[in-house]
Amino acid sequence: MDQPLKLELDRSAKTPLAEQIRKGISTAIESGVLAPGARLPSWLDLAAQLGVARGTVRTAYEKLLAAQLIVASRAAGTRVADQPAATARFEEPPDPGSFMQQYLEMTAGPAIFQMGVPAQEIFPATLFARIRSQAVRAESSAPAIYPDPRGELELRREIAAYLAVARRIECSPSEVIITGGYANGLGLALRVLGLEGRKAWVEDPGFPFSRRGLELARLSLAPIPVDQDGIDVDHGIRHAPDAALVVVTPGQQAPLGPALSLARRLRLLDWAAQTDAWVIEDDYLSELQLDGRAAPALASLDRAGRVIHIGSFSKTISPALRLGFLVAPPALAPRFAEVAACLAPPPGPAVQLATAEFMREGHYMRHLRRTKRVYAAQRDALLKCLPPAAGEVTVAGLAVLLRLPDGAPDLAIVRETGPFGMAPAPLSVWYASPASAQSGLLLGLATAPQRQLARSCDRLLGIIGRFT
Repeated sequence: MDQPLKLELDRSAKTPLAEQIRKGISTAIESGVLAPGARLPSWLDLAAQLGVARGTVRTAYEKLLAAQLIVASRAAGTRVADQPAATARFEEPPDPGSFMQQYLEMTAGPAIFQMGVPAQEIFPATLFARIRSQAVRAESSAPAIYPDPRGELELRREIAAYLAVARRIECSPSEVIITGGYANGLGLALRVLGLEGRKAWVEDPGFPFSRRGLELARLSLAPIPVDQDGIDVDHGIRHAPDAALVVVTPGQQAPLGPALSLARRLRLLDWAAQTDAWVIEDDYLSELQLDGRAAPALASLDRAGRVIHIGSFSKTISPALRLGFLVAPPALAPRFAEVAACLAPPPGPAVQLATAEFMREGHYMRHLRRTKRVYAAQRDALLKCLPPAAGEVTVAGLAVLLRLPDGAPDLAIVRETGPFGMAPAPLSVWYASPASAQSGLLLGLATAPQRQLARSCDRLLGIIGRFT
């Protein structure tokens, strides 16, 4: 049966009709509207349908045949080629073992135990959708002008007010820059600082995407070990005193979970002030600390203007928003604004204004309070489902860390869980060096609903048992 094909021809255009037909069919194939193997009308039938000469359609089909986008035979008729060149290139998987393969594996989902994403079922999606729809309508009727490259003032005001209460950071809206999420904020900061060729401390273990981002920015990495008090600042001073940058997760260390102790916070800030080093604070979980009040942000103690605070709404609202922010030291705020204007503009105004309204009406803080209650309950339920024989189990931020015996292939175990709808994170990939890597599984709490926990844990432990 012929595949339905809608083509609109502009007979007043300078582009020949044959080229318009070729382009229309080519676009439909490359966009997936016409799937491989789909049957097309014969050139005689399409000519009659479009009201053009048969030779016009025949010319278009001949060009598509030459480009190997379609195939034709007397028996099967004219069909979309099984592997059009553009589609085949687009669908090629990343090279095994490459960074992109690791990235896609760690961000695939939705799945049970997946890290880095919030629980969808507790977010007031209908409310936020209504607010966002209003913002889209307002944006559509607003004057067609370029928005502020620092971000919408309404959102920067709300973020500054939120940070003062929740993270104890005193800043003005002019120091807040809206970004396209954490990665965009990190890239913006690295452009502003211009530290190519210099050395940077990174936590070991630490977030692999941050580590790769620093490498792409051509910084030399100095992995610094982490213990129960966070990053070992004295170790960094002894082994890499010439570092120009430190990237840390002081609120809840990723992936092990401890907060950076007050003594080490003060030691780090004192060293940064004395050596003119910069500190990037990755506040990836904001105030989502499940027991007690969240520790104040590192930036709240900074008196020398050396800390760049980066946050996002990925873990609290959704990573699909691609919305985040950073707080620039006052002396660097104009430079951040310049670089944002020229190289890293924020997302469109609608999503910013919707988020600002969501915060202004108190919905965001109420959502965070409810989220913490639900996550705490899911944490407790998960801990009960993991028997002592499962191995060493500790709470690590918004995850439970299940350590495995030395040499256990945590990456292979993770891949075996995929067909069962699970996606724990392998601990080993968070280490800078495979030689020092420890084996374990990080089980995300946000994506561990209690109704599925018992069955999921049984399956997970069964898979682990086959490898250990």
